[in-house]
Amino acid sequence: MLFIFSTAVIAAYLVRHYVFTLTVLKNAQRQNVADKAKSAGYQPTVSVLIPARNEGKVIGTILERMTEMTYPKDKLQVIVVDDGSTDDTGRVAALYAKRSDYIEVVERDQEHGGQGKAAALNAGTRRAKSDIILCFDADYYPQKDIIEKFAEGFADPKVGAVQGRVTVLNEPINTVTRLVALERIGGYRVDQQAREELGLIPQFGGTAGAVRRSLLERMGGWDESILAEDTDLTFRVSLEGFKVRYINDAECYEEAVESWRAYWRQRHRWSLGHMQVFCKYWVKVLKSNNLGLKKKIDGLLLLGVYFMPVLVLFSWIIGVLLFFLEPSDWFRMLWALMPFSFYSCVGNFAPFFEVGAGVHLDGRRRVQWLIPLLVFTFFYNVPICTKAFADLILSKAFGTRLDPWSKTTHLGDGNCYVMKQNGFTNAKVLHFLRV
Repeated sequence: MLFIFSTAVIAAYLVRHYVFTLTVLKNAQRQNVADKAKSAGYQPTVSVLIPARNEGKVIGTILERMTEMTYPKDKLQVIVVDDGSTDDTGRVAALYAKRSDYIEVVERDQEHGGQGKAAALNAGTRRAKSDIILCFDADYYPQKDIIEKFAEGFADPKVGAVQGRVTVLNEPINTVTRLVALERIGGYRVDQQAREELGLIPQFGGTAGAVRRSLLERMGGWDESILAEDTDLTFRVSLEGFKVRYINDAECYEEAVESWRAYWRQRHRWSLGHMQVFCKYWVKVLKSNNLGLKKKIDGLLLLGVYFMPVLVLFSWIIGVLLFFLEPSDWFRMLWALMPFSFYSCVGNFAPFFEVGAGVHLDGRRRVQWLIPLLVFTFFYNVPICTKAFADLILSKAFGTRLDPWSKTTHLGDGNCYVMKQNGFTNAKVLHFLRV
């Protein structure tokens, strides 16, 4: 029965990914036309939060970008939260704050800082004065007109949060960054876009995303006990009866992890945080009066996505045992589906066929040859998610607190691509810092 259950769950994810992929492929042309027809008439006040802990190598680039934004500066507030940094993050941020009156710095000392991204965001939110709160990680590099695109999403009063698309800036560095870029293509260009088109629950990603300040304050701010404060916010907004929207052409560029060790640390944090949110919300999702049946089903599948590698490992173990101990005819038939399951479950957020469709829609023909290598990231995610599951159980059993700031170290290697794409912007940053 356990093997049948795991097979059924895997099949549910399989069907979901096929539906998502076919939906986006079918509506691709219509979506492109809709993107071009968007109106930029709605311009609420916007507070941009940039939580930063030891981000001296990248903070200057995003702040320089803030000075280049096309959104009206009299409606813009940029808040850098220096969360107990021990490098020159605070000094760089202070220089920009001195130069631009709409940029300010919230300093958190060593005693109060380092309590996690959610705590840093709450500190910034308390200083925010605007209608909309927009979040960027310190290594991000947004489009100049991205705020206008986010603002358009909030023209509908039923929208509580808006998420943009994340793409990898330092993709050419090595194989790891290229595979992360493929995961991002599948996860955003197909997975998120399909949720938007099907009226489901797009996921707020914690960065390159915005939320109504009034709604956030009513919900009590960011939950500091959850590692995945972004997924937590996704479901809090949805359970309050508000929509989460995804805008594909609101692009922001990130510095991806460059080693398998950094990949492990990042995905372990994501997995553990996501599992925390599952434990917190799966019953509430089922009982909610604000979510329809299709949103409940999609919500549960979204909450459980990081349990999938664990479930696959479990099914492998049970399947092998049953194969040798109880080789009945019905089981042989189920076992014959295993290669199909392998083929269809490659990756984490970006299964094989979603990535292939996303690459096709983006016109990225040269990277298609790398898609088969995603099988290695899938195998790598099996121990990552299994350890996260074990850590979650141990933390609940012994009441221990999980590390709130197990953050990704950013090396600033994406800056050279910023220079190439945007008139040597980083050179301007370096010149400014020397003055």
